[in-house]
Parts: sequence; C-alpha cells; structure tokens
Amino acid sequence: MAKRRIYTAPGSQVVDISTGTAHLEKLDGEADSYVLHVNGVPSSSITLSDPERLDFEYLDWMRRVIDVSLPPGSLRAVHIGAAGCALARALDTARPGSKQTAIDVDALLLDFARQWFDLPRSPALSLRAGDGAVEIGKFRPDSLDVIIRDAFDHDSVPPALQTGVFFASCASALKDSGLYVANVPDSGDHRILKSDLAAMSEHFVHLAAATEPAILKGRRRGNVVVLASNTPLDTAGLDRSLRTAASSATFLAGNRLRSRLGM
Repeated sequence: MAKRRIYTAPGSQVVDISTGTAHLEKLDGEADSYVLHVNGVPSSSITLSDPERLDFEYLDWMRRVIDVSLPPGSLRAVHIGAAGCALARALDTARPGSKQTAIDVDALLLDFARQWFDLPRSPALSLRAGDGAVEIGKFRPDSLDVIIRDAFDHDSVPPALQTGVFFASCASALKDSGLYVANVPDSGDHRILKSDLAAMSEHFVHLAAATEPAILKGRRRGNVVVLASNTPLDTAGLDRSLRTAASSATFLAGNRLRSRLGM
C-alpha cells in the first residue's frame, strides 16, 4: 500500500460548521496531535503521524471489539457519526484494502476533517453528509461487516438513531456474521443504555457491553460500548482483550448483562 503523505500540522482554531462550531485544539508538547471539539464536546483525538493511536478509551475498546469479533483482513464498514474519523483512520491502517463510509449530518465538519486530517481517499474512506438513520437504509442487504454508531447532538444520541426502525435497517445491511457497535452515553441510571439494548434485542440475538466498573455501578457518567450480532460473540476473547486494555473495561454479555442492569 502506498504511503499516505503527512500533512503539515495545522494550528489550533475555531470555525463555524453547519451545526454550530468546531474547535481544533492542538495538544501542548505534541507535534501533530489534536482534540476536535464539536459544539463544545470532545469528539475525536487525532495524531497525524500515528493513525493507530486512539487516545479516547472507548475508541480503543471499539477497535478491540472489532479485532476480536471479525476475522483479519479488509472490512466493509460504515461509521454513523464521523467527526475526525479517528477510528476509520485506525482501521484503514490496520486493515489495508478496507472500504469505509463515514456519515455525518454536518457537511462543513466533513470538509474540515478532510482539510485538517490525513484521511484516506475514497473508496478507502468515503465521506457522506446526511442523516445516519436515513442513509443506513440505502446500503444493500447483507453487505456490511461492521456498523459503528458514534453520533451525538451535543452530548445526546439523536433519537432517530435509537429506534426499532434504525436497528432493523442496521441488521438488514449487516452480513450474517456482521457486527453492530455503538457508543452509548450513560448518566448513571442506565436508562438510555437499557432502552437501546431493548430495541436492539428485537433485531439482534447476541448483545454485550463494555465500560468502566464505576459506570456500571452508577457512580459516574461515561461511555458504554455496546455490541450486537446475530452470530455468537467470542465472549472469552472479548473479555480478555478488554481487561488488558490500557484503560481496562468490564465486559458483560447476554444474561449477565441483563442481570447487572436489572432488565
């Protein structure tokens, strides 16, 4: 695979985007590392010279989930919620030949991501402006290996990405062996998490989640990585990989997950 050129690192800046503002924050002491804030919310961490570096712990968990659950080699992946495309960059480097589509409701944010970051070009990574709940229905049935939902309106998931119709579209677009992965914000009462899992269970047989113990115990808010599939999950492999992450995560699947959440 031909080497992608290293961009000249841009400086910190705040720009207007379609949904509000984006703040590109260059990290002190780092030659080419940034945090991208979208409408005040940290949304991506990017290091231009090291696409596989994922500083946000939940993105590292997502990558581990994908690596354990799907065989080595190229993937057909769709990201709902693009921001800086941090995970897409990492997958492109680790799995050459992958074809990915990143969907975001904010067209200007996609333009800035192309301008600022070392993004693979189409067809390796296509950027599509649109509503993820609508766009996911446009993919052929049984055509995708993985769908990653990491989309927010400020600090909440858009309601259209939490409906039975949305999960049905995801299940249809995924191959039989495919994987759905989502970033679910949990405020401690598990209300949103349980609602998402209940809606997913209508369309996926196997459900699991990974997060910090304190979040599961309701002691603080944070990110929960949820995964769903119609193929049995490698629960032992997932548990082992997530426990050995730099930011260790507790992994629960099936009845253990439901019991912990009181479902």
